[in-house]
Amino acid sequence: MDSNKPRVSDSEFEILQVLWDEGPGKVRDVLCILRDRRHNWTYATVLTLLRRLEVKGYVRADTSEFAHTFRASISRDKMLGQRLRSLANRYCGGATAPMILALVKGRKPSPEEIRQVRRVLDELEKEEDRARGPKGSPRSKKGT
Repeated sequence: MDSNKPRVSDSEFEILQVLWDEGPGKVRDVLCILRDRRHNWTYATVLTLLRRLEVKGYVRADTSEFAHTFRASISRDKMLGQRLRSLANRYCGGATAPMILALVKGRKPSPEEIRQVRRVLDELEKEEDRARGPKGSPRSKKGT
């Protein structure tokens, strides 16, 4: 995780999930969605959690109206990437392969998930081939 940003609690993560799933909203909007998801939080609790997320840098508030509108300032994908890099550093010495293998062995991916992973791996391989230059030889630097 970004070492400059504090960790997010489980409750704060629930708030972020709402903002990612439903988009920006006022405290009452977020509260209604959380109640639909079987949370019995109060208005004050949701406001407190939103303010904490704002202080931590995960949420921004539009204060132009009386009822502030809150929006996530980090995408789900970016946060996931930060968390996974942190886990890889902590448990795998920074290597990603052990994490990927553990995920795949722990739950069989769907055919669509397998296609998505293959697509990403193919793109990474192409990028590496372009960086190597013609016939797999490393590109020479200008002026050397």
